[in-house]
Formats: sequence, structure tokens, C-alpha cells
Amino acid sequence: MMDLFSFDQPSRLDIAEGAVLLVGRALVGEEALLAALDTVVAGAPFRHMVTPGGFTMSVAMTNCGRAGWVTDRRGYRYTAEDPETGQPWPEMPGAFAALAREAATEAGFPGFEPDACLINRYEPGAKMSLHQDKDERDFSKPIVSVSLGLPAIFQFGGLSRSDRPSKVPLQHGDVMVWGGPSRLAYHGILPLKEGQHPRLGRNRINLTFRKT
Repeated sequence: MMDLFSFDQPSRLDIAEGAVLLVGRALVGEEALLAALDTVVAGAPFRHMVTPGGFTMSVAMTNCGRAGWVTDRRGYRYTAEDPETGQPWPEMPGAFAALAREAATEAGFPGFEPDACLINRYEPGAKMSLHQDKDERDFSKPIVSVSLGLPAIFQFGGLSRSDRPSKVPLQHGDVMVWGGPSRLAYHGILPLKEGQHPRLGRNRINLTFRKT
């Protein structure tokens, strides 16, 4: 019975139709992920973006891959270049892409090949309001979201903002995947609580893989 709870066979929890939590799935490749993260951030540092309404986001962001998600006064969109440097976003590390592909397959979405990874850094007090991921052209592909660092409460709702969301605790190494009927579900993160992670300090890092 202990094998059922090993990191080689992480627990799977169905959150909604098409939405799956793979508990501890990223722990197997933790060292490679963290090393790759350092490389990406060295090439494209975190920054606090501004929404079209002029609100500075509490979450710091960066990207890697062929496209990167950005927001400013002109709106939400994907760009091939980092607007702060004019250079292409860092390449997506192999460890990132492999985890995204494998997690999507395990959740029931084979053939996922992400071309963008939005990286969010939360510090205590930072949050993400309920929103939909809808800036992509093809909603047939899932979203793969990897949690690293401090624990957080993930809100996962329905297709309407007014739908009451479920609250899903996320720990270091957990991977959420949602697609199919849940692809456009509203979701967000409650304000991050104070804490200290042994590797990432007072931070939660979220890797969000998309096919733009």
C-alpha cells in the first residue's frame, strides 16, 4: 500500500470534469526544475506588470518559450519578445517541457506541446483574482500549472465568474491540469500566507504552461 503514495506514483485527485490535481508530481524532477528556473530568470528577470486598467499586479512575472504572456495599458497578449529588453524570451528548458507533456498525458490530455510558460512569483500577501485563461487561440489544449515553494489555496470555479469556486490546497511539487469542459473555468489564488520554504524562501513559484 505504501507504493500508492510514493512520488513515482503520485496521487491523482479529480477536482472537476477535465480538472486533475497530481499531488507531488513535480518532486521527482525538483532539482532540474529549480536549476532551469534560475537560468530563465537570469535571462528575463521577474517584473510587476500593469493591467490595462492601470493596476500594478501583486504577483511578479516572467516567461520562457516561443511566446510570453504580457499585460500593460494596451491589453493582455502574447509576444515573441520580452518588451523590457526587445530580445526573445528565454528558451523553454527541457525539464519544463517534459514535465508539462507528461503531466498532461497523465491527466488525460496526450499530445500536449506547450510553446509558452508564464512564471509567477508570489510573496506573502500576493494573490491572483479569479480569471479565465482565454488569450490562447486553441482551447482544445489544457493548462498545466506547477506549484513550487510556499503552499497556497487555489480557487477553481466554473464557466461563470459568479460560480462558487472550490478551494484546493496546493503544496510544493503539486501539478494542476485542466482542459476539456474545464478549460475556461475561472480560477485564482487566495492571498499567500507568510512562511519560509527551505529552497525558495518567502516565495511561491507557479509555472503555467500553455499552447498559444
